[in-house]
Amino acid sequence: MRPDQYATAAVARSPAEYRRNATLLFVSTLTIMSGATISASLPGIAARFADVENVALLSRLVLTLPAVFIALFSPAAGFLVDRFGRKPLLLASLALFAVAGASGLVLDTLPGLLAGRAVLGIAVGGIMTATTALVGDFFQGPARDRYMGLQQAFVGIGGTIFLTGGGFLAEIHWRGPFLIYMVAILLLPAALAFLPEPQRARRMGAAAGEARLGGRKVALLSLLFLAAAVNMIAFYMIPTQLPFHLERLGFGAPSLAGAAIGAGQLVGVASALAFAPFRRRLGIMGVFGLGFASAGLSFLLLSMVESYAGVLLAMAVSGICMGTIMPNFAAAAMRLAPPALRGRVSGLLVSSIFAGQFLSPIVSQPLIGRFGYGGAYGLVGAVVLAIGLVAFAARPARWGDG
Repeated sequence: MRPDQYATAAVARSPAEYRRNATLLFVSTLTIMSGATISASLPGIAARFADVENVALLSRLVLTLPAVFIALFSPAAGFLVDRFGRKPLLLASLALFAVAGASGLVLDTLPGLLAGRAVLGIAVGGIMTATTALVGDFFQGPARDRYMGLQQAFVGIGGTIFLTGGGFLAEIHWRGPFLIYMVAILLLPAALAFLPEPQRARRMGAAAGEARLGGRKVALLSLLFLAAAVNMIAFYMIPTQLPFHLERLGFGAPSLAGAAIGAGQLVGVASALAFAPFRRRLGIMGVFGLGFASAGLSFLLLSMVESYAGVLLAMAVSGICMGTIMPNFAAAAMRLAPPALRGRVSGLLVSSIFAGQFLSPIVSQPLIGRFGYGGAYGLVGAVVLAIGLVAFAARPARWGDG
């Protein structure tokens, strides 16, 4: 394909396709809310259930528990969307998302809140798996790349809106942020009306047992899933550890941590919008190289900074990774997956991403205990940078035909 054809590849050619694409984009914004939306409520939850044994640990599990259930359920969600279709699971997951997410408005026990968060994780796993498979069904080649970049930008914008809104609502009452999950109810009619069930998914789903992955594709997918987990283990050192690192540097105000993470979000949105040109010029492995190298450089900067301006610079560099590497994982997975197995491949990718998110503090905390915050960021940054350089060296590698 010529560069001008790549740059102008259309993601929609009719009003129906515009409505379909807009619906998918808005549904994609929900996934950012799986955990972090209620982070500002954690002190209030801990105070409300102060008489519960181990409340410090259990209140934090309210934030992290969805990731565990996303990782556990997503492979099963992949089987379901391949066997029964994308749309039924997506609609059910949206309804479950609203009910489970908003359960914190009424549940008045800590075990009840944790159960609601576990069910929320199941819903998010279904939404992410179904939407990733739908993107693979609806788009091909450069149009898919352009759409995935736009989708990641919407995720970043949604994250900024929902996380900021959650903070304001938590100022009113710790239950306030749980109200945000009800937005899924507004998207249910749009998903029902504007998202068609792909015909190819129906035909191939019936013959899913006939689809096979060759040994090379299995190896590439395994490497892809491992890289997705490693990326999230590293990346989640920002939201989980940066506020404490800033405090050690003498910048302990919560607003400073929020502004630093927000700087990364803004650059991430801009990078996501540029994903398709990056993908055209660098190829899949080149974008992986760019993403991992920028993450590594940002962590190395964090290990050395002494000023808040230096922190902002490091976060801006990390935004390049944030905006490019996530759509690249999905693009690579969809190129490798045959149509009949797109759901299962999507489910395994989502599972890998959230397994890495859950494992991040488990991996990073011992490193911080031994080397300190700066040393831990430096060590992880060196490893991630090395991965990026290896990916750059492997740019001639070929990735499927989808």
